[in-house]
Amino acid sequence: MSQKIKVGIVGYGNLGKGAVKAINQSPDMELVAIFTRRDPSILAINEANVNAVHIDDANAYVDKIDVMLLCGGSATDLPEQTPHFATMFNTVDSFDTHAKIPDYFQAVHEAATKHNKTSIISVGWDPGLFSINRLMAEAILPSGETYTFWGKGLSQGHSDAIRRVPGVKNGVQYTIPSEDAMNRVRNGEAPELTTGDKHRRVCYVVAEDGADKATIENEIKTMPNYFADYDTEVHFITDEELKRDHSKAPHGGFVIRSGQSAVEHKHIYEFSLKLDSNPEFTASVLVAYARAAHRLNQENQFGAKTVFDVAPSYISPKSPEELRKDLL
Repeated sequence: MSQKIKVGIVGYGNLGKGAVKAINQSPDMELVAIFTRRDPSILAINEANVNAVHIDDANAYVDKIDVMLLCGGSATDLPEQTPHFATMFNTVDSFDTHAKIPDYFQAVHEAATKHNKTSIISVGWDPGLFSINRLMAEAILPSGETYTFWGKGLSQGHSDAIRRVPGVKNGVQYTIPSEDAMNRVRNGEAPELTTGDKHRRVCYVVAEDGADKATIENEIKTMPNYFADYDTEVHFITDEELKRDHSKAPHGGFVIRSGQSAVEHKHIYEFSLKLDSNPEFTASVLVAYARAAHRLNQENQFGAKTVFDVAPSYISPKSPEELRKDLL
């Protein structure tokens, strides 16, 4: 086997821990270090030959890591961290604030291009795999409508956004799709659906002692890009209830294209995911695209990329010959 791809992880929350598991299932990769803003000595990594390092010391690993997986949150971590790390490493991240992706791409592209690095942004399942399927479906069925439904499941990005609201000690958010709306799409009705028609958002929040719950609820419900356009419920619960009832992170969803090749011939293109662990699956996608980031950089394809720019063969450990023989 050729030399292993050396990988680093920034952030050791649910996504970072999922990345460790995904790397361990990839024989062509080797985890070198995990970078944290916390005291590295308290990180319980339990992985042989993997260093825990403070994030400020990452520059000492420039020649030791081929690709850095950025596992922070989209609200405040990644907009700051990715352009910074893209000056030193090839990177892969899961930035998921759809409305801000164009500006985010530009900031990362400038940093990576200037330093001959390759950064694949907004990797995961949405944005990511769902994005690819939206593109494929629209290209194949240009006459039609595409619908994306998320859930039922716990959203990492939206839960992270809740936890950053002042007065919130902890919290999670579930996205619930409308069965009626999905059935109408699958029946070929091509309905016009608002954001609120397709989903509702249900939040479970543990408030800090003495916090004003009405203020917290209002701040969540009016948060742009996350909750403002949705029917949002906020339920206040205890720490114990959160741990007991909301410790798992299932998720999933559907991309459905309802189109036609002729007036009398309708077609439904559907891609779906049902995930036991949102962060572990998202991390698995990040790790596959780390392989692509390394290969693209070796080909001098510098700057920011998205999943639209990466050929499927680049994310597979198999050779082009093996892919043609085994999967085509």
